[in-house]
Amino acid sequence: MSCLLEAPLRISVLSEVTATSRHYVDRLFDPDPQKVLQGVVDMKNAVIGNNKQKANLIVLGAVPRLLYLLQQSSSSLELRTECAVVLGSLAMGTENNIKSLVDCHIIPALLQGLLCPDLIFIEACLRCLRTVFISPVTPVQLLYTDPTVIPHLMSLLSRSQRTQEYITQIFSHCCKTPEHQTVLFNHGAIQNIAPLLNSPSYKVRMQALKCFSVLAYENTQVSVTLVNVLVDGELLSQVFVRMMQRDQPIEMQLTAGKCLTYMCRAGAIRTDDSCIVLKTLPCLVRMCSKEHLLEERVEGAETLAYLMEPDVELQRIASTTDHLVAMLADYFKYPSSVSAITDIKRLDHDLKHAHELRQAAFKLYASLGSNDEDIRKKITETENMMDRIVSGLSESSIKVRLAAVRCLHSLSRSVQQLRTSFHDHAVWKPLMKLLQNAPDEVLVMASSTLCNLLLEFSPSKENMAFQADQKVKVEIVRCLGTEQLFRLLSDPDTNVLMKTLGLLRNLLSTRPHIDQIMSSHGKQIMQAVTLILEAEHSIEVKEQTLCILANIADGNTAKELIMTNDDMLQKIKYYMGHSNVKLQLAATFCISNLIWNEEDGSQERQDKLREMGFVDILHKLTQASDSNLSDRAKTALQQYLA
Repeated sequence: MSCLLEAPLRISVLSEVTATSRHYVDRLFDPDPQKVLQGVVDMKNAVIGNNKQKANLIVLGAVPRLLYLLQQSSSSLELRTECAVVLGSLAMGTENNIKSLVDCHIIPALLQGLLCPDLIFIEACLRCLRTVFISPVTPVQLLYTDPTVIPHLMSLLSRSQRTQEYITQIFSHCCKTPEHQTVLFNHGAIQNIAPLLNSPSYKVRMQALKCFSVLAYENTQVSVTLVNVLVDGELLSQVFVRMMQRDQPIEMQLTAGKCLTYMCRAGAIRTDDSCIVLKTLPCLVRMCSKEHLLEERVEGAETLAYLMEPDVELQRIASTTDHLVAMLADYFKYPSSVSAITDIKRLDHDLKHAHELRQAAFKLYASLGSNDEDIRKKITETENMMDRIVSGLSESSIKVRLAAVRCLHSLSRSVQQLRTSFHDHAVWKPLMKLLQNAPDEVLVMASSTLCNLLLEFSPSKENMAFQADQKVKVEIVRCLGTEQLFRLLSDPDTNVLMKTLGLLRNLLSTRPHIDQIMSSHGKQIMQAVTLILEAEHSIEVKEQTLCILANIADGNTAKELIMTNDDMLQKIKYYMGHSNVKLQLAATFCISNLIWNEEDGSQERQDKLREMGFVDILHKLTQASDSNLSDRAKTALQQYLA
């Protein structure tokens, strides 16, 4: 019985809440325009800061009525403006509120409203549009549906400081793709927004700066244009440098640093330009220090990582600036139990976002250590660094895991670190775990790192010496899964393909390993090799594939997979006569391994290959102009004479 009693009780509470809300909605339908206006004003006062009231009014259908009144030419300007203000207030609520507003087609209605000449009404519409567009649930494409919208917004920039602030904020939030950058660029974004960098209003300057950072990101056309722009006679890059000065607000310093970083990465500013080396890089390093807020430290580190990623000189400079390598170690200790955060809301926020700091630190370490051996050493010797990477590989956040693998991959390029730190920390174990059900991006990085872990370059030999034992290799194939491995081998991205071939080549080294792996996966591996050799691929990809074939030919039992496959032998023959020396060398190496004298069955193999015309080709190759190739052919021919 208790169930029956509870239900009406709940309904009565709800009806009480909605009754007061309904009263507001009902007044919007009053035949007296003055009463409607008063109703909208009262509604405005009732919803300020009250999310529950906002949700109720939306459920009761206030939005379509407000939009109707806003669009009616018979409504007074005052009423239309108040409707826009209330809609703006409703948009300030939850994401669900925004979804409801978008579903009611608020965006086209407000954009239409911008055609009205009245400035106060325009500003109210823009303020509401700004609130709707900066929400992550709003599809930004809605700004670009009607091609007349962007040029009209550009023309409204000169109307007031408010229109400047709202429109630039809309642009910076809705510029997400190269297509968006192009549309804004073609409609004069640069010349219209540049003067705003000298606006007396900080908000306008800040939003204009954000616009330039999203316009320039990975966009050469925009970046090259920006280099030559003058603002009141001063070069734009110098305006950005001024905005990075220490006396400017942090948000401004950071965003100006991003603008110059993006222009530099797009090739518009040289990496050795003083505005990069002496201004941008030190500013971004400064952002990493612990007196800044968590999000500032994250943004500073990620931007710095991006700036110096391709440039070893910038990496060297950064590694010796303000003890950066040690400063990043603090990213892993934050927030600690003794953090000086008195604001409980801030502490709660930072605890939820601490993983972003770790992700940023890994990214920056990866970028710092991507080229220089001394920097890598410095990083691996930072307190508990390897332990931090190992725990980063198993964090719940996929972004942290990817950043940790990137960092490990960068450090694994070092022979010295492979022999010491990596060995001591058994990093391959968490790496293997990471390979299971991982997204492609993680898979590529992890496989590539495994490649590096599996081989150790030995200066005394031309080829590579391998340190991974058989158990590890079988485990890698098992964890990566043959399906996954073969999916990567057919990836259209050359980079992915090369990394995977590298991994496979390292797995197929030393005879027992070759024979064991080929006995269980030979059919699929031969199939993958065939497909690559037949398809349109770069010389590098084909060379790597032929080297894998040469490794297979070196196995005791594995070589039979080639000898019994006439189609494969014809392919080797074709590549021995190829116009590219690298491919000829790799194919000749293959044949050399198949006919090697000291091995069982060598006589039968030699006879078969002679019948197929390989000896004639080898004779021809002894006359090759490339000495490596002619030597390799002579060595192979000696097997027939021995």
